[in-house]
Amino acid sequence: MIDRKHFDARREALETQLHEKLGLRGKTLAARLRRAGRMLPKRLRAEGQYLVEAERKLAHPRLATQVDAARVEKAFGALEEHLKSIDAADRRRSRLIHWLAGLVFNLLILGALVLIVLRWQGVI
Repeated sequence: MIDRKHFDARREALETQLHEKLGLRGKTLAARLRRAGRMLPKRLRAEGQYLVEAERKLAHPRLATQVDAARVEKAFGALEEHLKSIDAADRRRSRLIHWLAGLVFNLLILGALVLIVLRWQGVI
């Protein structure tokens, strides 16, 4: 059987990591994991769903006996290990670079269209 206080402490730490590393907001672990979507690998999404289900079962004394402590520890460990490997600053930098690349591409297309229209009108 799992100690509810220990589970809650690990859950809160995981929620904090999800917010810091992936920028996910939400009131509950379930909401944050739902927002994570494809930011997490499929296997880790399944582990997250198991933790959500375990949290629901731990709220009920009779259902709490159905929760596998080893699987819960494995799920927490896998998610925490993955989140430790994420560099939040690198994600922000990468997002900015991709945004700027899209902007430059759009400006190049706009410039080409302006040149085509000017040539068509005989200005150039």
